[in-house]
Amino acid sequence: VDFLRNLFSKTLGISGEKVLDELTLEGVARYIQSGACKNIICMVGAGISTSAGIPDFRSPETGLYANLQKYNLPYPEAIFQIDYFKKHPEPFFALARELYPGLFKPTVCHYFIKLLKDKGLLKRCYSQNIDTLERVAGLESEDLIEAHGTFYSSHCVSFMCRSEYSMDWMKVKIFSDDIPKCEKCNSLVKPDIVFFGENLPKRFFTSMAMDFPRCDLLIIMGTSLQVQPFALFLPLSTSAFPLTVPADPLLGMIGLGGGMDFDSEKAYRDVAHISTCDDGCLALADLLGWKAELEEMVKREHEKIDSKAKEEQANQSAVATGKAETGKAETGKTKAE
Repeated sequence: VDFLRNLFSKTLGISGEKVLDELTLEGVARYIQSGACKNIICMVGAGISTSAGIPDFRSPETGLYANLQKYNLPYPEAIFQIDYFKKHPEPFFALARELYPGLFKPTVCHYFIKLLKDKGLLKRCYSQNIDTLERVAGLESEDLIEAHGTFYSSHCVSFMCRSEYSMDWMKVKIFSDDIPKCEKCNSLVKPDIVFFGENLPKRFFTSMAMDFPRCDLLIIMGTSLQVQPFALFLPLSTSAFPLTVPADPLLGMIGLGGGMDFDSEKAYRDVAHISTCDDGCLALADLLGWKAELEEMVKREHEKIDSKAKEEQANQSAVATGKAETGKAETGKTKAE
């Protein structure tokens, strides 16, 4: 952590130059429209997915950690603790069935980030989420740094093996109630999400060092910046220009920590917009003249997802009916014999 703070302090040093003509959402919109803002980085957390129906982790009553009693864990975080997982994988895979990617649709916020990409403005999206909704919304691997890993791929946990498995392979295992085991060595297979006790993806560090010195605008959404590695940004003053759209209005009011200054006499750079993530993205899109385009994208893409889901459901029903008919025919044949 100290190494990273030193690295970021050197590469993300404050310039002191005022870029926004006004520390408001309107000022941010004018900056984007000016043509001077060409490299936008988004840092996002669980708050951008809650409107999709996915719980965040730490909300007192509705958060994931507050609703894990049925798994009889020694402590809530154990479900994402690598040592506990290797001994007791069942709770994690039971939870994975409830939260598995493909059961939820991307939010307005996810599609706003996709719209930034389409406009040629997105440098990178750094995500703490493991729900893969950024990918569903249309971001590709090169657009994303999944700091906490992803369900998109899986690997055998054995260091001597490390065989890779696809998302489709893992989905079949999880929904058939099987504990995924390696087909080569019979060790556990785990989705490539980062558990407590595991290292962050190497790409996180290499991309961070390259991306942030080029960043013109840093948009922070759906995260309180309290969890590593994003917590590293709290004590830092960056040369980027943060816009925060907190999931919880209180976070914006208190300034999210010492690295950002929203309302002091010395404030010159940081902007806090107090709203839900979706409403904040719609407000900024409206100021940019993109609101109708964003709303149409959300409608169109959700219809595609619904159509695909219906098609898959129909195919599954047809397969089930076919198996039932085959079973009846076999039974009748046996009786006739």
